[in-house]
Amino acid sequence: MTLRPETISAKALPSSTASDQVFADRAIIPPIQLATTYARDAAYQLVGPGYARDENPTPVHAERVIATLEGGAEALAFASGMAAATAVFRAACRPGDRIVAPLAGYYNLRGWLERFCAQWGLDLQVVDMTDLAAVRAAIRPGTRVVWVESPANPTWEVTDLAAVGALARAAGALFAVDSTSATPVHCKPLALGADLVMHSATKFLGGHSDVLAGVLVTARTDATWAAIRQLRHDEGACLGPFEAYLLLRGLRTLFVRVERSSATAAALAARLQPLCTVLYPGLPSHPQHAIAAAQMQRGFGSMLAIRTGGGAERALAVIRKLRLWVPATSLGGVESLVEHRYTVEGANTPTPQDLLRLAVGIEHVEDLFDDLAQALA
Repeated sequence: MTLRPETISAKALPSSTASDQVFADRAIIPPIQLATTYARDAAYQLVGPGYARDENPTPVHAERVIATLEGGAEALAFASGMAAATAVFRAACRPGDRIVAPLAGYYNLRGWLERFCAQWGLDLQVVDMTDLAAVRAAIRPGTRVVWVESPANPTWEVTDLAAVGALARAAGALFAVDSTSATPVHCKPLALGADLVMHSATKFLGGHSDVLAGVLVTARTDATWAAIRQLRHDEGACLGPFEAYLLLRGLRTLFVRVERSSATAAALAARLQPLCTVLYPGLPSHPQHAIAAAQMQRGFGSMLAIRTGGGAERALAVIRKLRLWVPATSLGGVESLVEHRYTVEGANTPTPQDLLRLAVGIEHVEDLFDDLAQALA
């Protein structure tokens, strides 16, 4: 029978038709295989994995589960989200190519792209991905990669993935989507026309703030995918078996964690509106709410932002008053975090000085709200 995503995730099954309910030695959780190399037979032929840089069974298992959840042909696990994201551009692009990237998105990747393009003679066009006319104008001949992050960190704009994907496809460009904050629970970019999906698996897929990992999922095993695979093999930015084991542990609770934190985020967003400006795709007042409602399922994600007013001084004063929300970078864990992105990113950031990014965990919604309300007061 064909299994549903919740079952695939909970049992860490590598396909939607997998029938085995247990693993090796009748274990009910995925095993960890720490070996870095494997013996050959009497004819010196491999009977299993070879040298385990990128063939260790534990990362391969995690890759297959994530590919199944995304509806992809294959997945590759990397040592971090940045390793996964940068592999796309380094494998796909040649001097003279154009990259179209989002104005709103992960700031560290934006900085890396600026340095990478300057060094390798690439044309980087940064554009507001919510403005389809601007995107259409930016995707000119020679565009090799169109990169989108949706919802976009830290202001949570939502891109119409099907529309941007159609523009990229018409130009012969690779369309890649950072779906870290949406997760496979809320959005399936490959079904909306993406060629590649990237996750910083450090976040929601791992889910416990204790593993660094990145994942790419492809719609098809084409020449670009082969180049990405070869790049990872040659440069060694692979995921270790223990990290893959922790990632599999996180995947088994993905749906219950994400649906719980997403419901809490929606409740907080609605209740905080009288107290401050709230940026959250699930609010009807959000500029891209209709797009989010059309392409996201099971909620609108666990990330939101608030504008406190009063600039950086007021925002930092609010953080100092919080008792339950932890001031820390990252997101996607079971604990709720607050971050002042302007301080983290520096004076050149486009992020407003009074913006606080809220990563909602699985604590009780009333406790989280009460803490925010007293701090904002």
